[in-house]
Amino acid sequence: MADFSTPMLFVIAATFFAAGFVKGVTGMGLPTVAMAVLGALVSPLAAASLLVIPSLVTNVWQFLAGSDRSAVLRRLWPMMLAIFAGTALSTGLLVGGETEATTTALGLALVVYAVYTLFARQLRVPQRVEPWLSPIVGAATGLVAGGTGILVIPAVPYLQALGLSRDHLIQALGLSFTVSTLALAAGLGARGAVTVESAGMSALAVLPALLGMWAGRKVRARIDPILFRRLFLLALLMLGVEMVLRPIW
Repeated sequence: MADFSTPMLFVIAATFFAAGFVKGVTGMGLPTVAMAVLGALVSPLAAASLLVIPSLVTNVWQFLAGSDRSAVLRRLWPMMLAIFAGTALSTGLLVGGETEATTTALGLALVVYAVYTLFARQLRVPQRVEPWLSPIVGAATGLVAGGTGILVIPAVPYLQALGLSRDHLIQALGLSFTVSTLALAAGLGARGAVTVESAGMSALAVLPALLGMWAGRKVRARIDPILFRRLFLLALLMLGVEMVLRPIW
């Protein structure tokens, strides 16, 4: 697991503040930023163990903040069930000890997400295909989440393509990240990968994450959110490329 020395504690706090800040400005990105930064410093397994509680707290709040939760649940429950199953089953990839392989997979996930979000055109998914496509996307999201700790691929592009209202999309993203985080915690816990020390550090990381979200919301109106999002995605892209190339450097 991670080295929780004093310098590393500052790095963890700063990482979750930055991750919360990004989420405060853009409405998403906390788990992605946390995994991207911490995954470059410690093993992806250690990073995933740390992000569980901050991710859970912030995304449960995001889902519950809306007023029509039942409609989102009725529409997306097959996808959520598949996400949970896929994530819980695939966490063995993180726990397996192949740090080099999981770091490369994490880097690839970051590259795919950043490139797609930066350059892909907005897709539209016809509602008639949702009954069979949603579980497939959910299972794929679970496999990526359980293997890398990244919760966004391909769930985020898919949810954005469903034509949901802004409020329902925010709720759907919060629900998807919540389910992925719960399944990740369950999978890691069942395999003995969550220690008392890492759970305590994950709980302590909630405070800087919430402070970062508060700061991000405060400055949202003072910066160009589109420019900020592009710079954020470019940073993720560069970090992902570094992770992919690290074994051959």
